[in-house]
Amino acid sequence: MYYDSTIILLLPGLLLGLWAQFQVKMAFSKYAKVRTRRGLAADAVARELLSRSGNPNVAITPIQGNLTDHYDPRSNTLSLSQEVFGSDSIAAVGIAAHECGHAMQDADGYGPLKLRSAIVPVVNIGSNLYFPIFLAGILFSWEPLVTLGIACFALTLLFSLITLPVELNASRRAVAALSQGGYVDEEELKGVKAVLRGAALTYVAAAISSLLQMIRLLMISRRRD
Repeated sequence: MYYDSTIILLLPGLLLGLWAQFQVKMAFSKYAKVRTRRGLAADAVARELLSRSGNPNVAITPIQGNLTDHYDPRSNTLSLSQEVFGSDSIAAVGIAAHECGHAMQDADGYGPLKLRSAIVPVVNIGSNLYFPIFLAGILFSWEPLVTLGIACFALTLLFSLITLPVELNASRRAVAALSQGGYVDEEELKGVKAVLRGAALTYVAAAISSLLQMIRLLMISRRRD
């Protein structure tokens, strides 16, 4: 059984992913209870940061869900989750500033963000089709299908690797903007960094998991030979 003997390769990525999720939830839970001394709500902070960075036309809207915050470059919209929008906690302000960082990237024509946005459609297709294509190639011993399945998954790995600099750069922009604008003091900035580090770790875990899956697919294809 090809998959039984290689499944263990995915275990480190799974464990790291679970730990990353635990870290980000713990950091958010801790600093969601601590209000900033300035007392400005996250959506108001986001509006000021966007205006100060020359992006006043970005729409800011609330969105359902927990930690579903994101910036959509297609609609030029920054969506903040229920726990972030309207909250003046350190965690909320940090997350809102991070999403503003993505809006700044978009306005600056930041290369990795543009590349990530461009490949999203093909990545979505590849991530859904890689396994049935790869499995069919294994079952029918047809090398072109095996290679195509691996190539489809390679798009997912590429997306994960591109996401890392995009997210880290957005966090750096967020920290700089909050500090320079006086929205948080030095002690509060430590909390912001803790929340953003936890979030960044989830992307690191995703990239490692994708890399391990790629290695696994290659091992299966070679063992079949």
